[in-house]
Amino acid sequence: MTGSSICVLLAIICYLVLTIYIGVYYSRKGSAGDTENFYLGGRALHPVVTAMSAEASDMSSYLLMGLPGLAYLCGVAEVGWTVIGLAVGTYLNFLLVARRLRVYSEELGASTVPDFFSRRYEDRRHILSLIAALVILIFFIPYTASGFKAVGTLFNSLFGWDYHASMIVGAVVIIGYTVLGGFLAVSTTDLIQSIVMTAALIFIVIFGINQAGGIGVVMDNAASLPGYLDLTRGYDPATGAAGSFGFLSIVSTLAWGLGYFGMPHILLRFMAIRDPEEIKVSRRIAAVWVVVSMAVAVFIGIIGNSLSVVGKIPVLSTSADSETVIIKTAELMSRFGIGFSIIAGIVMAGILAATMSTADSQLLAASSSMSEDLLKDFLGIKMKKETSMVIARATVCVIAIIAVFLAWNPDSSVFRVISFAWAGFGAAFGPVMLIAMFWKRGNRAGATAGMIVGGAMVFFWKFLIAPLGGAFAIYELLPAFAAALIVNVIVSLITPEPSDSMKATFEKVNAS
Repeated sequence: MTGSSICVLLAIICYLVLTIYIGVYYSRKGSAGDTENFYLGGRALHPVVTAMSAEASDMSSYLLMGLPGLAYLCGVAEVGWTVIGLAVGTYLNFLLVARRLRVYSEELGASTVPDFFSRRYEDRRHILSLIAALVILIFFIPYTASGFKAVGTLFNSLFGWDYHASMIVGAVVIIGYTVLGGFLAVSTTDLIQSIVMTAALIFIVIFGINQAGGIGVVMDNAASLPGYLDLTRGYDPATGAAGSFGFLSIVSTLAWGLGYFGMPHILLRFMAIRDPEEIKVSRRIAAVWVVVSMAVAVFIGIIGNSLSVVGKIPVLSTSADSETVIIKTAELMSRFGIGFSIIAGIVMAGILAATMSTADSQLLAASSSMSEDLLKDFLGIKMKKETSMVIARATVCVIAIIAVFLAWNPDSSVFRVISFAWAGFGAAFGPVMLIAMFWKRGNRAGATAGMIVGGAMVFFWKFLIAPLGGAFAIYELLPAFAAALIVNVIVSLITPEPSDSMKATFEKVNAS
């Protein structure tokens, strides 16, 4: 191993040790001593931590791998509209849902998203909890797997290490601090990870532009590819010609923003903030960070394309290869001496941060669904506090092991896996959450039907309808979200009205 590689590795190791320390710290502090603290941190999350933890856990590996990779290959059309949709969705989620959910969940005593749905609709049989927990387990496992895949790809590309061994080591670290410290450990590491991710983006942009020959060269190289910088066309790498990105494609891609209303790991941050009035601060911080970070990530893809043109990094011709554009740029950086090697190590830590910040949150949400929503609520199993904690931590480990097996194929695409899981959560939970927040007439039957239809429609559209092509080849989240919303409303209207107590609680929360 060369001296530059050693410097990069040491920077990464220091970062990983820090994350483990945070888990140990919160474990000793007692912040994970019971399940409520383990999952919500005692509803004491600082507004800055709320904002950055929500966005770091949201961004995942597609910020430093998926988005730059897609921009590298196809230009700004698909990725540009995706970024716009996500930015708008972030802001609206904080504006419309965050404060109401914080107040409502505390009023009902709910500590997980499935638990909130059941309590909101007075579902004493916990059918909603069961369905919601199953949705979380079904979609979070592949989502987590994509994060583990990113870790394996990072170390395999950087050091030539075995992909599978690298992935397992990364998974062990993530499991370690999640199991030890619970929600506060996860949220604190997410804050640190967002800082590291930001530093990584800045370093890569400055270095990449310099190595490509300046901003003018970067833009000239991008403009030389037909449709590459055109938001309504895009570039087709298979043919070398401009593509077509019309109105239907734009609307379909903007629909990414709808997914935010149903993301359990983000909604948990809203439930945990210490003061509902501090949501405004969190909203402003989150909105600015998400816009800037995603725009920079897309620009890195454009810079990477230029670096390939001038021969500084290899040509990355496949979807899986293009997602390593930041890794290849950091490798180039590490050849310029010890100082640059350390910076390259920080960049690599940024990729780890992007991956870990989502994987840990997903593991925590999936764990809560199993131990709290399935075992305690639906099955009615009575457990002592210590037993509940053991089951919660064991669930984290089991889900992570399943995710490792799903990520065993090194040629899978991070962006594509995440887009499917994102659609699943957005369609199953998004309409139910919005109706729960804003429509007093919504009832348990409507919520149940909407959740089932939303989750099922994602599979139906993705694998049966979209392959027909043409107008049907749209992002599955859009039709699934619409179908779930319509079904929720119709079923609520044709079934008995909510109880007086449910209406009273709704009015109390919305009046506060």
